[in-house]
Amino acid sequence: MPRPNGRKPDALRPLRFKRRYTRHAPGSVLVSMGHTVVLCTCTVEPKVPDFLVGKGKGWLTAEYGMLPGSTHGRKARDKGGKIDGRSVEIQRLIGRSLRAVVDLAQLGERTLWIDCDVIDADGGTRTASITGAFVAVVDALTSIKKDLPNGVGGVLSDSVAAVSVGVVDGEGRLDLEYIEDRDAEVDFNVVMTGSGKFIEVQGTGEEATFTRKQLDALVDLAAGGIADITKAQKAALGKVWPL
Repeated sequence: MPRPNGRKPDALRPLRFKRRYTRHAPGSVLVSMGHTVVLCTCTVEPKVPDFLVGKGKGWLTAEYGMLPGSTHGRKARDKGGKIDGRSVEIQRLIGRSLRAVVDLAQLGERTLWIDCDVIDADGGTRTASITGAFVAVVDALTSIKKDLPNGVGGVLSDSVAAVSVGVVDGEGRLDLEYIEDRDAEVDFNVVMTGSGKFIEVQGTGEEATFTRKQLDALVDLAAGGIADITKAQKAALGKVWPL
């Protein structure tokens, strides 16, 4: 199966960030990776969960959801506090990924709330959420930088971004669209820092196996993609890039 739009195997989909997309959240970005569109916001709350009260450190947590019109056929809303298992898995991934680069002690007794709402889904919604959430976090921290003892750079040790890779028709491909993700023999999500360290690698064979050589090639493919995503994040943030 040829790639949609004739993309090369190692090519990302068009990536765009629209910062300050909403008026009220101090960090707000609409991130588009191809046809996948996610609204990522970051709100700063001047308190922490009970287990951190009085310890002088902050917290970061994330919520993720898909809006009803984001997929083919209506996606039912989560109701009555019941969240489907996939959403729980993804929001935990987003939280882990961002906490890996946040010094909670430097944050002070504050909570960063990250909300990722999928507006249009065409594969890679979790990776787009992580990528956009980092941009939203930088803007949110910039809004309170005068209250941070060592500025935004004291809180953030690195940047973070994520991308999908997979094997489709025996070919390693970067940044899978839904039609590719659906038919992939092997599917990975990779989260890395801007300096090239790994935060998480999620991978599985879909009714297939993969070799160590394929594994290494997919990880290399993801690393190259994340390097390009990091450059796009840096360009989007401009003068407020903290690293």
